[in-house]
Amino acid sequence: MFDLLIRNGTIIDGSGARRYQADVGIQGDTIAQIGDLREAPAHRTIDAAGKVVAPGFVDVHNHSDAWLLKTPHLVSKTAQGFTTEVIMADGISYAPVNAHTVRPWIYYLRALNALRQEEYTGWESLADYMATLAGRNVQNSIPHIPYANVRALVCGFGPAAPDDFQRRAIVAEIERGMEAGAVGLSTGLDYIVQCFASTDELVEACRPLAASQGLYVTHMRYKVGILRALEEAVEIGKRAGVPVHISHLKGGSPELTQAILDYIDRVAVNEVDFSFDVYPYMPGSTMLNYLLPYEVWVEGPLGVLPRLADPQVRAHFAQGLAFLDLEETYIAWVASKENSHHQGKSVAQYVDEVGRSPADALADLLIEENLAVLLVMHQGEDALIDPFLAHPCYMMGSDGIYHEDGGIHPRQYGSAPRLLGPCVREKGLFSLEEAIHKLSGRPAARFGLTRRGQVQEGWFADITIFDPEIIQDRATYGDPHQLPVGMEHVIVNGVPVIQHGAPVEPLPDPLPGRTLRFRG
Repeated sequence: MFDLLIRNGTIIDGSGARRYQADVGIQGDTIAQIGDLREAPAHRTIDAAGKVVAPGFVDVHNHSDAWLLKTPHLVSKTAQGFTTEVIMADGISYAPVNAHTVRPWIYYLRALNALRQEEYTGWESLADYMATLAGRNVQNSIPHIPYANVRALVCGFGPAAPDDFQRRAIVAEIERGMEAGAVGLSTGLDYIVQCFASTDELVEACRPLAASQGLYVTHMRYKVGILRALEEAVEIGKRAGVPVHISHLKGGSPELTQAILDYIDRVAVNEVDFSFDVYPYMPGSTMLNYLLPYEVWVEGPLGVLPRLADPQVRAHFAQGLAFLDLEETYIAWVASKENSHHQGKSVAQYVDEVGRSPADALADLLIEENLAVLLVMHQGEDALIDPFLAHPCYMMGSDGIYHEDGGIHPRQYGSAPRLLGPCVREKGLFSLEEAIHKLSGRPAARFGLTRRGQVQEGWFADITIFDPEIIQDRATYGDPHQLPVGMEHVIVNGVPVIQHGAPVEPLPDPLPGRTLRFRG
């Protein structure tokens, strides 16, 4: 007898193969049988007539690290069909840490990942963090090794290059991370600590990944120019002998988009094992402190506020802000109640209201908010993303940032249904089979998720059931906290977490999500 039987569905198995009609029988956490099971008994049955039965989706780039600890069910993600989160993106997260670095990291990441100081429970290593996360969420999770955490642990937050002893310690820490099951090394080369790392340093840091072919996953040095940054990423992978995956890759004009894709097709795929992710929106979102000049970070996050009072730092900040369209950049979230009424305003409106220069107004806001300010940038038309979504090296990374009381980017709620709905039905960028492959089979294989990402006998029962005629994102920039329509059931390791389009209540006990290991 099956624990759960999905009848009458159209299976799109995640491999890219064509759809077919069959039933799916689940026993425990496993897909036990696929076929004509109309006579088979089952404890529970789902009638999927007229619906697609597909694998659970894998989000390879997100900012769910703390939310997976803080809340057992992040419905904004599961309601899209995401059953696995690849966490610790951009080289910045909450492990590895020690007594000297943990509080600065929690302070720095407040606007991005939302952990508070009182929520820290004592973990240090990557293995400690994943052990803390185990059993606390309905979703599966698997980590990167965040390079800034490693470098700060060994060298501190400053700009000095690692000496020979420190280089050995960095390599040893990365080896420990791979032993703990990480998918590879993540970097965010425009962010704190890593902005000081040289190409040679990063090549050496990637070499411990080569034996297992772990991934070098990078938010490149976008601030120096995309093509130049892309060339460096490929060079790092080639010299270290590891696969390369680029985070949130996009171009700001048709000409730049074509140049990027030409480089990928002519050079990147021939030099390294190459892939990339992006979300199906052109506007972006990040922390306001991302826009600060690098010199503010030389003493770490806790040393920034005094530097923001320096007129020379503000002058340098002003130079960078000159390249930002303040009318199209919005304050999405702030930490304090006192400034929360500014959420939803453009930066230009905020600057006008406070009556100061942009650099002074925003530096003062960062001081008031202890760096915890999130922005959304309304720059460019979504059509600019389409060639990236259609490219064979693409897979889904939502880059979602969640704050339940913020005017966040709608990608947190809408990335997967937008790919499955409008990108297939209206734009015709690819077939539904290919869209599901980009969400499941391709990222699962790329990020080493054993027996996940396909609807196959003997594989784990991470499954989505949705209506292909109506699946659609509903989240908007003005009202981002809206669940999609059309996603009817989501199952994690054989346990339903979304039923009939709504989260299962009460939550299943034990929670079905697991901490995974690279090719484990």
